[in-house]
Amino acid sequence: MRHLTVSAPGRICLFGEHQDYLGLPVIAAAISLRIRAATLGPNDGRFSIHLPDVGGHEELDPCAEQSYAHSRDYLRSSLNVLRRQGAAWREGAEVRISGEIPIGAGVSSSSALTVMWLLYLCRSSEPPMDVSEDDLARLGYAAEVTEFGEPGGMMDHYCAALGGLIFIDTRQPFAARRLQAPLDGFVLGNSREPKGTVETLGRVRAEVSEGVRELRGNLPTFHLAETPLEEAEPYLRRISPRLARRVRANLVNRDLTREALRRLEDGDGEAIGPLLLEHHAQLRDGLELSTPKIERMLEASLAAGALGGKINGSGGGGCMFAFAPGHALEVAEAIRRMGGEAYVVQIDRGAIVERMVE
Repeated sequence: MRHLTVSAPGRICLFGEHQDYLGLPVIAAAISLRIRAATLGPNDGRFSIHLPDVGGHEELDPCAEQSYAHSRDYLRSSLNVLRRQGAAWREGAEVRISGEIPIGAGVSSSSALTVMWLLYLCRSSEPPMDVSEDDLARLGYAAEVTEFGEPGGMMDHYCAALGGLIFIDTRQPFAARRLQAPLDGFVLGNSREPKGTVETLGRVRAEVSEGVRELRGNLPTFHLAETPLEEAEPYLRRISPRLARRVRANLVNRDLTREALRRLEDGDGEAIGPLLLEHHAQLRDGLELSTPKIERMLEASLAAGALGGKINGSGGGGCMFAFAPGHALEVAEAIRRMGGEAYVVQIDRGAIVERMVE
């Protein structure tokens, strides 16, 4: 049997938070916190999966369609998605899955797990499935979002599969490209506050969609990806103030993402600091995603030398990050003083086979 070790990264979203599922552009980056699967030995035709980080254990029969044990059963959904693509496994394995990515904190631990496990299954199938980075991202989206009818987009899966700093066109049929801007000095701060990813994504998506419908009642030509904010503003005043805040925040963040892309392509990386803060302000005030603790962590980061930062992920808790070139260690300590857990991280590669022995 093949002894494999594979891994995939977590991610931060620099620009375009809560925009990928709306068909709006995103700039995101894979980070140097990873999740790994390692073969421990053979296992009599089944995958016996040890999950020490969560104190769990799963037994999967690769020869049968999987019945889901819960609504986010990505280990089994990945097997089902690949079986439908014609993959087959002659042998099982005893596997250990563990990592450094904070779980349920907005750093894409679930998508990293899904993409990593898909790569493990592809390489252990008979014959091995040869998948491109783009294929792997799309399989991850199928296994995590499509299979369970979840409200997310493809940002997380592209980050986990491709790695690096990437610009993502989230309109169908989806596309991603790497940006070459050299960025460093990122500090991830985990507030340790619990959050409900699916619930928050569902709420925000529903409210933005409702706001767009109301807006089109007054401005039939409105298009979230194309209509200038200045054109929409008079009509936003005619709809529910709460829904107007949601739509306006997305229009502002759409334009901030485009401006950040221009700055990064021009090689002006440090210019994104103030843009990150503007993006965060919309997420905080327009979409109501921040918390008092995350605000304190961000304020402490700025006082310690960060150029900018924002909440990361679906919001309502979880993580923020600071952009602090030259001051990462000071910022990490400032986050810890506010009661957060701090990680100095670098932009990292995507899903890889780290070791394979026949």
